[in-house]
Amino acid sequence: MASRANQRVLLGCVLLCAAALPCADSSRLSAAENQPQPSVVAANFPIASAARLAGDGKQTRFILDLDQTVSFRAVTLADPYRVVVDVPQLNFQLPSGTGAGGRGLVKAFRYGLVMPGGSRIVFDLTGPAKIANSYVLEAANAQPARLVLELEEVDRAAFVQSIAPENRPELRPAIADAPPATVPAVATPDVGQQKADGRPVVVIDPGHGGIDNGTQSSGESEKNLVLAFGRALRDRLEKTGKFRVVMTRDDDTFIPLNDRVKVARTLKAALFVSIHADALPRAEGDAQGATIYTLSDKASDAEAERLADAENRADAIAGFNLAEEPTDVADILIDLTQRETRTFSNRFARLLMGEMKSTVRMHKHPLKSAGFRVLKAPDVPSVLVEIGYVSNKGDLEHLVSEGWRSRAVTSMAEAIDGFLTKRMATAGSSN
Repeated sequence: MASRANQRVLLGCVLLCAAALPCADSSRLSAAENQPQPSVVAANFPIASAARLAGDGKQTRFILDLDQTVSFRAVTLADPYRVVVDVPQLNFQLPSGTGAGGRGLVKAFRYGLVMPGGSRIVFDLTGPAKIANSYVLEAANAQPARLVLELEEVDRAAFVQSIAPENRPELRPAIADAPPATVPAVATPDVGQQKADGRPVVVIDPGHGGIDNGTQSSGESEKNLVLAFGRALRDRLEKTGKFRVVMTRDDDTFIPLNDRVKVARTLKAALFVSIHADALPRAEGDAQGATIYTLSDKASDAEAERLADAENRADAIAGFNLAEEPTDVADILIDLTQRETRTFSNRFARLLMGEMKSTVRMHKHPLKSAGFRVLKAPDVPSVLVEIGYVSNKGDLEHLVSEGWRSRAVTSMAEAIDGFLTKRMATAGSSN
C-alpha cells in the first residue's frame, strides 16, 4: 500500500508539472477586447442580420449588417489559410446557408459563439491574402451599422511576413488558456466540498458547439442533437442521486478540445463520456447505428481513423491553429496509469454496448478505437459515443425523437451506474 501511495504522489507531481508546461503559441486567438455584460436574452446582444461577399480573386470585401456598432479584432492564419474575426457576442439572424458558398478570395465562412460573451467569424481562403482594410461603419442614411473586411491577394512570402508576431495587434490571452467557461464553479472546486460530497464525478461532453456545428443534415445540426442528448443523460443520472454530473457545455458554446479534457482531470472524474453524431459522405455509401469508441494509438479501421481526424480538427474549425499538445510524459508512472485507464475505458465500452444493443440500433461494428484527442486524459476512463448517423434517414428520425432519446439515455445511464458501482466497490475493498 505504501508503495502504491508513493506512486500516486509521484504521478500527481508529474502530471502537475506536465500541465504547467508553457503552451505559448503565437497563432492562438483571443476573444473580442470588449465583452458585453452577461445577458440571458439573445435579443439583448447586437444583432447581425445580413452578410455578403463582393469582389474577385484579387480583392474581396466582406460586409456584415448590424443593428449597432461593435468592436472587433481580425487576424490571418496559415496552413490552411484563414482569416478570423473576433467580436463581442452577437445574435446571428442570418438566412439559412449563409457562408456555405464563397466568392473571390473566400471559399466559405462560418460564424457562431466561441465563448460566453464572444462570437467569431472564420473565413476559409483560397490562398494567401492580407487584410488590406477593416472597419465598422455607423448607421446612416437608413443604412445599418456595418462591419467591413477588405482582403487582398498576396504571395506566400508577404503573407508569412504579415502574420509575424511583431506585425500582429496585441491580443488578450488565448481562449484555450482560460478555465473552461461553461463550468466556472467546478473548474476550481472547493476541496472541502468535494470531500463532503464523496460521489463519483461523471463528465458528459456534448461535442462541437458554438461556431462548430459538427455534421449537418436535413436542417439538423450535430451540436444541437448531442446537447439535447447530453442534457437528458445528465438529468437521468442526477435523479439517481449517486453521481455528481458535470457538462463540458450546457449551451451553444464552443469549447476547445483540451479544455474538455481539463474539466475531467480537474474534477478527478470517475468517467468521461463524449457524445457525437457522425455523418458519412455520400460517396462512401450509407451507415447506421450507434458506435462506441475508445482511445488507441492505431485506429481499428479506416472509418474510425477518418472520424478521429475529423473530430480532432474541431479547434481548427473554430479558428484555433494549435499543434496537438503532448499528453504523454516520458515516465513509467504515466505509462502505467494510461494502461490502467485504457483497461477501464474498454471495460466500460463493452458494458455500454451490452446495455445499448437491447434498446437502440447499433452499428455493425459497434466497438472501435482511434486517436481521439478528447479521450487522452491519462487518468480518466473515457469513451466517445456516436449515437447515430445524421446522414442516415432512419438514424436521424431516431435522433430527433424524444422517445428514442429516452430509451438510449436510460440504457446509457444503467451502464454508467453498473460500471461505477462495481468500480467503487472494488476500490473500497482494496483499501
